[in-house]
Amino acid sequence: MVLEKLADNYCFKGHQQRYSHYSSTLNCQMTFSIYLPPQALMGQPVPVVYWLSGLTCTDENFNQKAGAQRVAAELGIALIMPDTSPRGDNVPDDPDGHYDFGLGAGFYVNATESPWNKHYLMYDYIVNELPSLVMKEFPLSDRWSISGHSMGGHGALMIALRNPDRFKSVSAFAPIVNPVDSLWGKKAFRHYLGESTASWEAYDTCCILKQENLTKVPMLLDQGSEDEFLVNQLKTDRLKDICDAIDYPLEYRLQSGYDHSYYFIASFIEDHLRFHKQYL
Repeated sequence: MVLEKLADNYCFKGHQQRYSHYSSTLNCQMTFSIYLPPQALMGQPVPVVYWLSGLTCTDENFNQKAGAQRVAAELGIALIMPDTSPRGDNVPDDPDGHYDFGLGAGFYVNATESPWNKHYLMYDYIVNELPSLVMKEFPLSDRWSISGHSMGGHGALMIALRNPDRFKSVSAFAPIVNPVDSLWGKKAFRHYLGESTASWEAYDTCCILKQENLTKVPMLLDQGSEDEFLVNQLKTDRLKDICDAIDYPLEYRLQSGYDHSYYFIASFIEDHLRFHKQYL
């Protein structure tokens, strides 16, 4: 697989880079961003935090707005930031041009419905193809954690719970925790997965947590009290209630005054990276 380097910026004595590659999973050209801390530049394999972004984002939003590189450099953690959906002229989009479905809104699922199932296999891309690629190309260890925001928070929580053997910890900012019962989730899941809600539940964090004999992954969740999407879309209190009921290791923090923006993420990303460092 050929990587094309698109950008390389020296940052806190590490490198913030961006690459393009052809994805055989998504059947299109994809981009991802990676921050390599100073320790990696000396050939030392470093642990990884994957970051999954939200609706309308690309692989660049987090690396440009969150200010995570300083702490990642201190802790010796690589940051890997994939795009949020397949891209390209041949990749179908929301026919009505809405932001909450199609391009920029892959929801980190494997689509089963036509025409989406040719390209929208983001779950397999995040869990299998991208990790395999970066492990071959960069000095990374096999110790991974995962984090994300909004739609990406949904993806991070769901992927970690489904793959506890791969991810040592998980965190999220304002995640969509119960997509089978949110307007965003219902629209995307109906198009990508069909009408059967049973298939939807496999990608729903609240539903997964209700499974028996679930392997527990340490979890941190920050939610802004002034988030305009909290009540109708995110419903993070549902996740807290389930975790309380089953004694799941969730650290839930309702942050007074914060909204859904990257200002919120920038305010607490240091806490999240230090949380993951405990397990990496």
